[in-house]
Amino acid sequence: MKIFKQIKLNYKRIGYVLVSILLIGGVFGIGLYFGYTHRPEIDKVTTVINKTPTFETTADFTAFWKAWNVLKDKSIYSDKITDQDRVWGAVQGLAGATGDPYTTFFSPEDNKLFREEIKGSFSGIGAEVGVKDKVLTIIAPLKNTPAWNAGIKAGDKIIKIEKTNTSELSVDKAITLMRGEKGTPVTLTIFRTGEKEAREIKIIRDTIDIPTIETEALPDGIFLIKFYSFSENSDNLFAKALDEFIKSGDHKLILDLRGNPGGYLDVAVNIGSWFIDEGKVIVNEDFGANRKAQSYRSHGPRIFNDKLQFVVLIDGGSASASEILAGALKEHKIATLVGEKTFGKGSVQELVEITGDTSLKVTVAKWLTPNGVSISTSGLDPDIKVSVTSKDYEAKRDPQMNKAVEILKAKQ
Repeated sequence: MKIFKQIKLNYKRIGYVLVSILLIGGVFGIGLYFGYTHRPEIDKVTTVINKTPTFETTADFTAFWKAWNVLKDKSIYSDKITDQDRVWGAVQGLAGATGDPYTTFFSPEDNKLFREEIKGSFSGIGAEVGVKDKVLTIIAPLKNTPAWNAGIKAGDKIIKIEKTNTSELSVDKAITLMRGEKGTPVTLTIFRTGEKEAREIKIIRDTIDIPTIETEALPDGIFLIKFYSFSENSDNLFAKALDEFIKSGDHKLILDLRGNPGGYLDVAVNIGSWFIDEGKVIVNEDFGANRKAQSYRSHGPRIFNDKLQFVVLIDGGSASASEILAGALKEHKIATLVGEKTFGKGSVQELVEITGDTSLKVTVAKWLTPNGVSISTSGLDPDIKVSVTSKDYEAKRDPQMNKAVEILKAKQ
């Protein structure tokens, strides 16, 4: 009997031990499970290298890595993209966080297209675009291009490109969608100021040859230079146009910068140098807190004296280098600006290689007029405001040109 009780007691002890072991094991297992599921989000990511920043920062990346894991584990689209695609998407978001429509990340595919386009001619619609009041907007259609021939106007707001809403597109992405193989169509849904409803305009893409300059001798001793773009060799062509002007014996000049979307900074400086005294500022480049501002000055020689009577025509399609030149001529009291407020594209972009097959186009500076007016913030106001109405356009009237001629005819 005693032996039986002893065996029974031993079994109880063994049972207590087993229960204790199970409890300890369970607690340990729960601890392991809790610790595993609640480990830092970055530790859950096992398919990405170089996860931690190599620079000092106070930013908390927990939210980023948690979002990464949620999207990878729960999104129904997670099997359609690679981890590297997720990285490119994150960098695009980083560029977008600047709020600057001209700061853009180029993934390998976009980077290849961008570099091919800047090397030479391309097929597209022939319109310069930018962002105005947070809406993708036509800066200017280039003369005799598909956009010009289809009736696209400066200031038209692009709501859709085909079926793609433009509200979330960068400028460069929008340009990519509008460009395409010669002979193929693209439909833009645009909203035009003064109209109640949006309209669709179908455009047939073509090879784009950017026009540069035209000259014309007008009555009453007035010489006209129509200047369409600040391209690589346009300062040489402008010099030839000025030579024509000088040989004509006229001293009244109209420079038409309407619809000129700009181009090379050095071309604007070279052209301005023929009108502005050597050493005077043509434009200032403001780098913010990153580095000291830089001034671009006239290198001369100024070839026109105070007898020159000069009017510059501007409108909402005048942008970038056009605004630099017009602003300098206005503030140095060389010319009178006639027309409408310019577009306001006064920023400088730099293309930086991120990896061997990707790049980042980043805004590094803003252009300021000689008096310190930010072109990108304000645009340029004309000295004499003259609008062109839809009725003027349909009747092929040009009240801005008429006003320029009237001003010059009144001067002796």
